[in-house]
Amino acid sequence: MTSAPAPRDAATVAVFGAGSWGTAFSMILADAGHEVRLWGRRDELCAAINATHENPDYLPGIALPASISATHDAEAAAAGADVVVLAVPSQTLRENLVDWAPALPQHAVLVSLMKGVELGSLKRMSEVIEELTGADADRIAVVSGPNLSHEIARREPAASVVACADEDVARRLRTMLHTRTFRPYSSTDVLGCELGGAYKNVVAISVGMAVGLGFGDNTTASVITRGLAETARLAMALGANPMTLMGLAGLGDLVATCSSPLSRNRTFGERLGRGETTEQIFGSTRQVAEGAKSSASLLALAERTGVYAPIAEHVAAVVAGTMTAPEMMESFIDRATKDETD
Repeated sequence: MTSAPAPRDAATVAVFGAGSWGTAFSMILADAGHEVRLWGRRDELCAAINATHENPDYLPGIALPASISATHDAEAAAAGADVVVLAVPSQTLRENLVDWAPALPQHAVLVSLMKGVELGSLKRMSEVIEELTGADADRIAVVSGPNLSHEIARREPAASVVACADEDVARRLRTMLHTRTFRPYSSTDVLGCELGGAYKNVVAISVGMAVGLGFGDNTTASVITRGLAETARLAMALGANPMTLMGLAGLGDLVATCSSPLSRNRTFGERLGRGETTEQIFGSTRQVAEGAKSSASLLALAERTGVYAPIAEHVAAVVAGTMTAPEMMESFIDRATKDETD
């Protein structure tokens, strides 16, 4: 993890989304030698980033490289970019891309950092990008893995998967993102990476509820394991490579998100387990727990595919307020027993 990365040509990269993950990913790009233009929703945050070289709202106290600049102007961010990275909440991607798509360079590779399935359409983020930009699948990539943003920003060693239908594009991005502390692997299984990333958020909410209820490691390990099985059932039914779910974008991301107190989704679940409502939690933070909304869309996707998805079903019910966290745990235990591989 500490060896010097291979040389690569410097690129101009636009990162749309100045939250914690968009900013941390911008640091990876800057560390790898690229110029980064970070688009932010709020003018005042962009001004603060440019003035202090720090993101005071999402990564306070962490110095940003000088090659990162921020702007609220989408056209200025995208102009001449070789790569465009999208790092906004998944349920806002469509409305944002309606505005951004005309400004995106026709040659640019489009990279999704988002981990969700769109409500209503049940489309993965790469599919939404393809629909709204007209880009072919061979220039749409995703990055997914055990990448908690605050640890990435502190430059703690981490690995991830860069997936694209075009293997050459995935390899080129892999080389482009390699730094002394960030090690990417390439893949062509976009579907598996996206579903692994989206589903682990739902499982993490379930684990968080168990923690909030006061349960220990046996309970959380059981939920994590059954969550991986549920994820794999759906992903494989849709055509994913099962090995993807055993790798960084599957098991790796699942373990990190379910185990860390830095995880927004696990924290969201803990608060549900302690008796708070979804509305109370949403109203108290600007951080987005993607699994709270994706639970309903993943459940609908599973139902459409004919896949049994009890974790998504129960999490969606608790998020909607039709079931409590204690009722969810009791329901899990009361279900009929069966062979583990069924």
